[in-house]
Amino acid sequence: MMTRISKPTPSNQPIVYVIDDEETVRDALGSLLRSVGLQTQTFGSAKDFMQSRRPDAPGCLVLDVRLPGMSGLDFQTELASSDIRLPIVFISGHADVPMSVKAMKRGAIEFLTKPFRDQDLLDAIAAAIARDQTERQRDQLKADLLTRFDTLTSREKEVFALVATGLMNKQIAGMLDVQEVTVKVHRGNVTRKMGARSVAALVRMADAVVPANPAV
Repeated sequence: MMTRISKPTPSNQPIVYVIDDEETVRDALGSLLRSVGLQTQTFGSAKDFMQSRRPDAPGCLVLDVRLPGMSGLDFQTELASSDIRLPIVFISGHADVPMSVKAMKRGAIEFLTKPFRDQDLLDAIAAAIARDQTERQRDQLKADLLTRFDTLTSREKEVFALVATGLMNKQIAGMLDVQEVTVKVHRGNVTRKMGARSVAALVRMADAVVPANPAV
């Protein structure tokens, strides 16, 4: 029995992009994906895909290995260099083990050889969309943390970085040549502004934002 993929809210509905130079394949895949409630856009080449306007929504790419102009593997590399991080499900008319190994090592979700079972493709797409949603949530969390981090003063950022290393207030005061009570005030401000409930939470936040900001 075919698994129906549940629809999320319209504003965040995933999109599956299909790139295959065979129109019949594109039409068949498009019909299959729409039948389980997935938005779908199809393209005959990698160039057409790159020239299209794509909404900021989670999704994945179903990509034929052999394409006119640029191969699927070369396009995978181009996407990475362009910081387009859509998870990829490769499809191919040829059982090429070295090619599939290369694709998977570069981060592909799956490599399916035609003809493949509809359910195998749907399972791979579901996994790809789940990965993209997780990565987007992680990126949003980091963006939120960076926004909070930017509200800290220069001194608060210094205290934040030192607290994250496990130093006590007295040690931090000695390193910064300030009174311990001053460190306590800065530390309290950092905790409040960052929305941290514990030192452990501050450490996790620091791992996400402090190394990425040269001001610290």
